[in-house]
Amino acid sequence: MRRSILAFGLLVLAAIGPVPSQAEEAKPFVTDKEINLLQLLPPPPANDSAQTKAELGEVLTLQVTRTPEMEQAAIADATEDVWRFSNVMGPKFVPAGLPVFSAFFDRVVATEGVVVDPAKDVWKRPRPHQLSDLVKPAVKLSSSGSYPSGHATVGTLMGVILSDMVPEKRAEIMARAWQFANNRVIGGIHYRSDIEMGRIAGTVIAFELLQRPDFLAEYEPAKAELRHTLGYSGS
Repeated sequence: MRRSILAFGLLVLAAIGPVPSQAEEAKPFVTDKEINLLQLLPPPPANDSAQTKAELGEVLTLQVTRTPEMEQAAIADATEDVWRFSNVMGPKFVPAGLPVFSAFFDRVVATEGVVVDPAKDVWKRPRPHQLSDLVKPAVKLSSSGSYPSGHATVGTLMGVILSDMVPEKRAEIMARAWQFANNRVIGGIHYRSDIEMGRIAGTVIAFELLQRPDFLAEYEPAKAELRHTLGYSGS
């Protein structure tokens, strides 16, 4: 009996084929070889500089003045994906209805990491909680370099591309991108200059991508799907 069950199981597995262990990771459009932030951004302020002390003071002030609602928003925005813009894009802005768009933005998000992380690793700016025991972040801790902020970079990058797809909502989208980045300071995990440089980095990456034929080849069908789904006419 056991041999019969085993044989049946093997036949079933042969029929359905191998099951992938995990989803294939999205491929970035560019890397730090094409966009070297070490050549584009100034180095971070020194740990003992007046600027860092002032920025640390801002983090500590927000720590005692932020409301529970502000904390919850910062925690929610710890997720790095384009669906954080759903509150300005409307109820039809969901992954299930936008498969082409979703896969496209997976690649956009992956691009941020491979461009920003090498610069973080060189500059190694300590996070506020690593510099001062007084800092108690409201969001998940991170030990990666603080400068520039990857969240601010990817939020700006997504905002610029998304608003280029739906210019009718440009003001709301970019305001949401600003909030997404600012929540990293509110959450106590970044300094103000991390956010400012992240916004510059995100803008630079977006500008570079929008010039590339390989990017535009995926951008156009993703844009068309998004506009059709949301009910916007034209391209």
